[in-house]
Amino acid sequence: MINEVTTLATLVTVHIVALMSPGPDFALVVQNAGRYGRQTGIMIALGLSLGILLHSILSLTGASLLIHQHPMLFALLQAAGGSYLLWLGIGALKGTWQHWQQRHQAEQGMPAKSSQRVLANRKQALAKGFTTNILNPKALVFFVSLLSTLVPASMSLGGKATAIGLLWVTSFLWFALLAWLLTGARLQQKLKHWTPWIDATCGALFTVIGSLIWVSILTP
Repeated sequence: MINEVTTLATLVTVHIVALMSPGPDFALVVQNAGRYGRQTGIMIALGLSLGILLHSILSLTGASLLIHQHPMLFALLQAAGGSYLLWLGIGALKGTWQHWQQRHQAEQGMPAKSSQRVLANRKQALAKGFTTNILNPKALVFFVSLLSTLVPASMSLGGKATAIGLLWVTSFLWFALLAWLLTGARLQQKLKHWTPWIDATCGALFTVIGSLIWVSILTP
């Protein structure tokens, strides 16, 4: 029992450190919470945490390891994940460019057409968060490595279920807290001024990560 508690504590600690590291999930919350508000940010957080929940279940049941050990399956996941991140990145960069064009047109007294892409409802935000996490091949590798290293095969079924639950809860709480903090009244006013720069930064991050994934596929 003591060994299981120690294992779970170590697992959660490593996971929290990983969550706080900048990456696609972190950038997605920052970008969307700052632009669309608290409810959207929290739904993004829920979607991301559900992706992590599925990764955890697949890793502990051996399904993720099976994918990782089969080059063709893993390459397909990498291609899907890299393409999706590129799509997010190019969309964000395109939106930033259109924003500056509209701003320039407004300064020149020209009518500007609204081309801003929005998340129409909570389901879209949830789906965007889930898809971003579940298609991230680095997440699959991380959870296979984390759980195979820290969770022994001899751990009880209850212990494994607790591990999965803790990973999901800590993920949701962290991303929801991040969304909550980013949408405070004062900070929200400041973020409105920085929204184009946030979009540009997140778009560049998505594009670079997506490109690096494709480079790893094309250069064995």
